[in-house]
Amino acid sequence: MDYIDVDVRGLSCPEPVMLTAAALKKNPGKALRILASEAHVRTNVEKLLKSKKVDFTSAEKGNEFEILTK
Repeated sequence: MDYIDVDVRGLSCPEPVMLTAAALKKNPGKALRILASEAHVRTNVEKLLKSKKVDFTSAEKGNEFEILTK
């Protein structure tokens, strides 16, 4: 599957959530890969996706997190 990357590693909230929301709006129906470096950013992005009823999977990849929307 082709993903649109949203790299929010190293950014502080609310910027990662805002960038993810903008990517969702700009790319309706497309799959996103959100890359985060902090656990709290992962949690906040997941909350956004749940509130927008977007299906996703989330995994820890070494010291980083990868969230894939469906």
